[in-house]
Amino acid sequence: MKKETVMEPFDDLYYMKRALAEAEQAFAEGEVPVGAVVVCQGRIISRAHNLTETLNDVTAHAEMQAITAATNLIGGKYLIDCTLYVTLEPCTMCAGALNWSKVSRIVFGASDEKRGFRKFAPNALHPKTILLGGILQNECALLMKKFFEKKR
Repeated sequence: MKKETVMEPFDDLYYMKRALAEAEQAFAEGEVPVGAVVVCQGRIISRAHNLTETLNDVTAHAEMQAITAATNLIGGKYLIDCTLYVTLEPCTMCAGALNWSKVSRIVFGASDEKRGFRKFAPNALHPKTILLGGILQNECALLMKKFFEKKR
């Protein structure tokens, strides 16, 4: 008897491209170009990008915006069985919020050697959270580089 293969409708690359589209929107708005989407059961339940300049709020990172929108949609504070796709490795603040949300999986694009949580708080995520980095790493890093070159 042949074992049936369950195919997901989309993969990590597809969802990271959606997060990258959010980052490109942030770039166009003069925000640090970080984008995020939360996926649950094969469906994007939230999408967000940095709004720190727009909202004049240092906590308005893409991940924080995506967490809030996702939990509002599902009507609960936990993102169990959800994946966050984000174009840049989360900072310590966002990693802490992701811990509290109990998100099952985090997939990020580019590493953040200066401000990423792995430098300052490598154990910040929930112990059951799966972390995967490097999806569309070059594209995500290039957008950040382009943004900061434009600022200088």
